[in-house]
Amino acid sequence: MKKIAAIIAIMALAVPVIMGQEDKKETPAEKQKRRPGEVQTVFNPNSGSGGYGAFSVGYTQINGRDALLMGGRGEWVIGHGFGLGMGGYGFVNDPVYNTTNDLNYSVAGGYGGLMMEPILFGWFPVHLSFPILIGAGGVSSFSYVTDWQDPYEYYPANFEEAVAFFVAEVGVEIEFNLVRFFRLAIFGSYRYTPDIQMVFAQPDALRGWSGGMTFKFGSF
Repeated sequence: MKKIAAIIAIMALAVPVIMGQEDKKETPAEKQKRRPGEVQTVFNPNSGSGGYGAFSVGYTQINGRDALLMGGRGEWVIGHGFGLGMGGYGFVNDPVYNTTNDLNYSVAGGYGGLMMEPILFGWFPVHLSFPILIGAGGVSSFSYVTDWQDPYEYYPANFEEAVAFFVAEVGVEIEFNLVRFFRLAIFGSYRYTPDIQMVFAQPDALRGWSGGMTFKFGSF
């Protein structure tokens, strides 16, 4: 927990530095050559600032099993250097077979909260951003009976248990300014939660790395 808090503090302190770089990015002569606030893109040299909405698709591991991660967020972008908003993600993992009671178990849940996103050199066609999420979530476990004649056939799931948790997630994104209103980002992140208490999940089941793609639409 202390390590996560230290990382978040460092990222927060970096915001003024990044935004200061925005002010230093051009000489007065260079600023006269283009409109104030203009952002370079890969296919279109013009862009603005404001805010955006995004959705993400990715891979992670939950309770030691492969899991699908999907989510979205909305942010207000301040001076091309810092995003502030809300975001959330949902996940579900592959079932794991329990020989004791002849059942398959999987976990599913979601989390969300405040999003803070320092953006480094956001006026460049390709640049970096560092999204930080601080919030809470919930996770549930479900049991399935499998038809052994068809291992991909599952009968209706039975709810087992659910718990709530605190979450802090720090990531890095490589962003591509494709056109004025659309950015594509490839991301990697680490998700921290305290230990959870569930019968069919490990205490550290929700902690781990994620990776995937984020599609951003808006005025940057």
